[in-house]
Amino acid sequence: MEASQIAQAAGSGGRKVSKRQGIWKKLKRYRALFLMLIPGMIYLFINNYMPMFGVVIAFKDINYAKGILGSDWIGLKNFEYLFKTSDAWIITRNTILYNGAFIVINTVLAIAVAIMLNEVKKKLASRFYQSAILLPYLISMVVVGYLGLSLLNVENGFINKQLLPLLHIEPIAWYTEARYWPYILTIVNIWKNVGYLCIIYLAAIIGIDHEYYEAATIDGASKWHQIRSITVPLIMPTIVIMTLLAIGRIFYSDFGLFYQVPLNSGPLQPTTDVIDTYVYRGLMTLGDIGMSSAAGLYQSLVGFVLVLAANYAVSRKNKDQALF
Repeated sequence: MEASQIAQAAGSGGRKVSKRQGIWKKLKRYRALFLMLIPGMIYLFINNYMPMFGVVIAFKDINYAKGILGSDWIGLKNFEYLFKTSDAWIITRNTILYNGAFIVINTVLAIAVAIMLNEVKKKLASRFYQSAILLPYLISMVVVGYLGLSLLNVENGFINKQLLPLLHIEPIAWYTEARYWPYILTIVNIWKNVGYLCIIYLAAIIGIDHEYYEAATIDGASKWHQIRSITVPLIMPTIVIMTLLAIGRIFYSDFGLFYQVPLNSGPLQPTTDVIDTYVYRGLMTLGDIGMSSAAGLYQSLVGFVLVLAANYAVSRKNKDQALF
């Protein structure tokens, strides 16, 4: 009995040694790749993990004289700024509804435009259209805000001076009429972001084997049937991943879109105010970074939970399309 135990121990010890040797051989074999990985890992640690220490700010009354660790611990009081204010419902509603609409509309339009671009067979024309549709995504929101002002200005805006007179409509004070802004913000968001999503979906479509389309053409399938039965199902994993990532940021908003484009106009705030702009105004007024940190932590936690929930729902239906 003792002899067999000794033999088993020797065998397990030999396996551990051989396993370590195998790992060491792989390290030696791929040492150049691991060395190339080091700068990225250092950057990831400094940029993504070290700042996580700042989470404690959300639970403290920051006193710069005492420092972060020495400041008084106040628990969840910083979160009361978001949940006890009279505007909490408005900013939460606006954030969720705007982002929900953006996810649905941008996804549908980006897929449609990607399919149309895929039908452009001339390389020069295809590259031109791709560059043109991606250009708005690269423009700063500050510039977009002033482009909007050039169109919507009451006295000299292009719409009030050129378009509305043709329709015999009186000039509109765009920056004081809140009812127009859900449409304006949606249009600006589409114009700016559809190009980026379109390029991603176009890359997925280009990767589809052309034999599927050739077989469908031989069987007499129309373009619409090919799109519905081949293109969309085969790019569905990409659609799911991009949608899950967008859902994870549904409590975040494009600050420039909601602050720069409406030019921080007071009469528009019931329509354009979201969590990010509300917190920014609170920070500029009160100078309380604890409250801002609490809002950021709240957004991150809710986004994390939403990603887990959405991914779980997808995995229940199709595990291959889930993010993890």
